[in-house]
Amino acid sequence: MNLYDMLKFLHIITVVFMAAPLYNLVVVNERLRFGKAHVQVDQYFEAIIRGNSARCYVFQVTALVTGVWLVVQAGPLSVLISNRMLLAKLVLLLALTALLSIVHFTIQPRIDRLLAQASGDTIPAAVAAQIAPWRLRRKRLASVCLFLVITTVLLGLQVFRPFAVWMTVLLLILAGLFAWRVYRTPIRYGWM
Repeated sequence: MNLYDMLKFLHIITVVFMAAPLYNLVVVNERLRFGKAHVQVDQYFEAIIRGNSARCYVFQVTALVTGVWLVVQAGPLSVLISNRMLLAKLVLLLALTALLSIVHFTIQPRIDRLLAQASGDTIPAAVAAQIAPWRLRRKRLASVCLFLVITTVLLGLQVFRPFAVWMTVLLLILAGLFAWRVYRTPIRYGWM
C-alpha cells in the first residue's frame, strides 16, 4: 500500500464518519417518541447532538486536508478548479462547514441557554415553546447537511469517471428523498 492509497482510504473513511447529520436526525426523531419527558432526557439528547459538532469539524478538516493532499499527489493543485467534480466537492465541504458553524455557534447555544432555564423535572411550557423553533431549524439544517454529504460522496465517485447525467440526477433525487424521509420520520431499520 502506497501513500496515495492510504490517503484515499483516510479520505473515504472520513466522509463515512461525517454521517453525523443522519444520526442527529435519528436522535431528534427518537427524542420525539418520549413525548413530554424529564428534563434530563432533553439534556442527554442535547449533549449527544452538541458533542457531534467538534467531531464534525475534525472530520471536515481531515476531509479537506486529505482531499487536497490526494490532488497534490496526483498532479497540480489547479485540478481543484479545472475538475468540476473536485470543485463541487470543495464547495459542498465549505457549505457543510458553514452550516455546521451556524448550528454550533448560533442555534445550539440558544437551545442550551433556554434548556438551562428549566428547573425541576420538566421543561416549563413557555421555555419549551421557545426551544421548539430552534430545534426545528437545527433539524432542517441537519437534513440539508445529510443531502450535501450524500451529494459529496456521489460526486467523489465521479472524480475520474463521471456517471451518465441521468444516473447522477436520479441518485440526487433519491438522496433528496432519503434526506426528506429521515427528516420526517424515524428510520428504525436503516433504509426501510
